[in-house]
Amino acid sequence: MVDADAPPSILSKAFDLLRAFNSNERVMTLTDLAHASGLPKSTVHRLLARLIELGAIEPHRAGYKIGIELFRLGVTIPAAGMRDVALPYLAALHRWTGQTVQLAVLRGFEVVYLERLALYSSLSALSGVGGRLPANCTAIGKAMLAYENLDDLESFLPSPMPRMTPSSVTDVAALLAQLREVRQGALARECDEAQPGVACVALPLVVNGFAVGAISLAYRAGAPPDKKIETALRDTAARIARDIQANLADGRAHWFPREI
Repeated sequence: MVDADAPPSILSKAFDLLRAFNSNERVMTLTDLAHASGLPKSTVHRLLARLIELGAIEPHRAGYKIGIELFRLGVTIPAAGMRDVALPYLAALHRWTGQTVQLAVLRGFEVVYLERLALYSSLSALSGVGGRLPANCTAIGKAMLAYENLDDLESFLPSPMPRMTPSSVTDVAALLAQLREVRQGALARECDEAQPGVACVALPLVVNGFAVGAISLAYRAGAPPDKKIETALRDTAARIARDIQANLADGRAHWFPREI
């Protein structure tokens, strides 16, 4: 049992330091890292020396960056295997629709994005690959929540549920009503709920009754895609799920984010 009153371990401090990096701050100085991690400069200096030895961090001119060794380890996670299966289909959907296409998995009650294909002219996203957003605020999160046990879900939802915009769904009854519709085959939808001006439609990747992930199309609010695009989204989700199922049949169930 972990003692909540115990001082942070060296390992937890190392992770605090690693988490200071993000997609907007890919190279950081020692001062930047100390400020972002909340650790003393002397501690950051010692941790950097050890993490550089391990390949977790690399020097970059006057600063530091995440090391290629962490990237190598990151691509071995089961969810990365699912991304490899999905990527050709996501690319084809992106080219055909001209819309932003996303792939994500669920961790607790947060969406973690594995892939995002967008045009340079598209609206800027709140979260890139590896980013997290509250599941109740996103269509892609709702698509996966719909395949949880809905009779029990109310007891486990965060209270209060996160609110990202005034349009975010934070009423439990309203959210469960949407999830039941998705469970019956409807597209998961959101409009202005995570980011003003942005809407999404999403579908889960269902394998053996579990949503192992989900895909979505993002577009400008007020300019919904036509039925042909929604049909293409359904077809893409079905093809990805089919290929995931084929991998499971080859004895690779341990590659994927949910136990089957």
